[in-house]
Amino acid sequence: MNIEKISDINDIDELKENLFSLVGEFDQKERNYQSEIKILNEQIKSLQDRLFGRKTEKIHKPDGQLPLFDMPEPDLPIQEEPEDVTIKEHTRKKRGRKPLPPNLPRIEVIHELSEEERQCGCGCLRERSGQEVSEQLDYIPAQVRVIRNIRYKYACKNCEGTEDDKPAVSIARMPDQIIPKSIATPGLLAHILTAKFADALPFYRQEKQFKRLGVEIPRSTMCGWAMKTAEACDIILDMMKKAVLQSDLINIDETPVRVLKEPGRIKSYMWVFKGTSRGRPVLLYHYDPSRSGDVAASFLNGYKGIVQTDGYSGYGFLDKKKDILHVGCWVHARRKFVEVTKAVSRKTKTPVGNAATALKYIGKLYKIEKAARENQLSPREIYEKRQTEAVPILEEFKKWLDATVEKVPPKSLLGKAVNYTLNEWDRLIRYIEDGRVGPDNNAVENAIRPFVVGRKNWLFSCTPEGARASAAIYSLIETAKANGLEPYWYLKHLFENLPEAMSDEDFKALLPQQIDKDQIAVPTP
Repeated sequence: MNIEKISDINDIDELKENLFSLVGEFDQKERNYQSEIKILNEQIKSLQDRLFGRKTEKIHKPDGQLPLFDMPEPDLPIQEEPEDVTIKEHTRKKRGRKPLPPNLPRIEVIHELSEEERQCGCGCLRERSGQEVSEQLDYIPAQVRVIRNIRYKYACKNCEGTEDDKPAVSIARMPDQIIPKSIATPGLLAHILTAKFADALPFYRQEKQFKRLGVEIPRSTMCGWAMKTAEACDIILDMMKKAVLQSDLINIDETPVRVLKEPGRIKSYMWVFKGTSRGRPVLLYHYDPSRSGDVAASFLNGYKGIVQTDGYSGYGFLDKKKDILHVGCWVHARRKFVEVTKAVSRKTKTPVGNAATALKYIGKLYKIEKAARENQLSPREIYEKRQTEAVPILEEFKKWLDATVEKVPPKSLLGKAVNYTLNEWDRLIRYIEDGRVGPDNNAVENAIRPFVVGRKNWLFSCTPEGARASAAIYSLIETAKANGLEPYWYLKHLFENLPEAMSDEDFKALLPQQIDKDQIAVPTP
């Protein structure tokens, strides 16, 4: 109702009715404005927390003092049950400096008194009565050396030129190299690749380090070595891919990467597929310029089993596959509610309101998983435990979500968290159908983290070929680490033996998930 039109009304009742209508409109607008302001403040606090807050998703527990203005919710409350806490017996360790590793070489330095210092005040010479030993840790700078391959020639003096079936001059065969005619030994290649892909040290920094040691190795040369090494390992990577596709469970995740010379693309993606082989983890990195679900669909072509992902829409095609059980990730759902608690209680760092209620439900689900791990339950026992303990919690949580979604603005952080969980609900609860799968996708998220850390240092890949080489080397290093192997010694072992491998059995023996620690144990100095 326009205010100018009210002045033309002569009837008092009509005037009152229009005034009440106008006041109601103003009240509704005021409520809308306040709601929008609240949502914008939440978004600002959430962005501030992402920029300046702690990255941990752990929730700070209150110190016992109840919040003054946060009243408990009247509907669908969680009944908190008292917990029996068992404190394990433990032996208190003595404080102080940790002893140095016994396998390190020792050099004894004797500090002796002079004859004059051994002279006693009574005129006698003091005799040795014991000793006091203290240890210090020393460091020897990195050393580069040159391997000279000397091959003696042997010739028959009685023959001229060559014999009928073989040359008259014989010389020992040079062992095959992973990069033919290269000056880089397996040890040097393993060091350079471990420094970049395990320790996130870009090639240009390594170039400076080598220069301080008196050796000129341009970064372009190191880049070329990395690409040729990755190409030589193609057969190993193909076997790793087959191992992933033969797994009962595959975890998938992806993260952006910048490739400068990728035509028509500003942002490309590094995908990670995690499987198992004989109970051992296998991690396969795969570069692609696209984030389309077609990448995952192409990789999983013909696969039958369990696939676990986050809520990215590109994985939606998995829900239509009859031979695939598509499982969601509870960590991503939980993360949405954690963002609410950080935004709402940024100063007090305590969870409040509806978000805290959701986190309690999720926490109960994870307590069940923790108990299963501690008791080392079999997949079948885990399945039965979830059916009896997790299913009732999930049913109660679903009722709470259905009731909450009607009461919160959909654009608020809480509204987004509730709607995300409801949209993903069918995938989220599928983990209870099989004891071999966990409730979240953390295994592959942890696997992709080293790549993210490295990306912060080297920033980008120059060419698509370089990005694919990076994916190959990350696959080797991260699978080795996941199986308890030290990456440098594994790569050195691989590069020394791969050129001589001939049969499938030879190649399989070099797979990082097939090698035992003792085969490539770090040698004692």
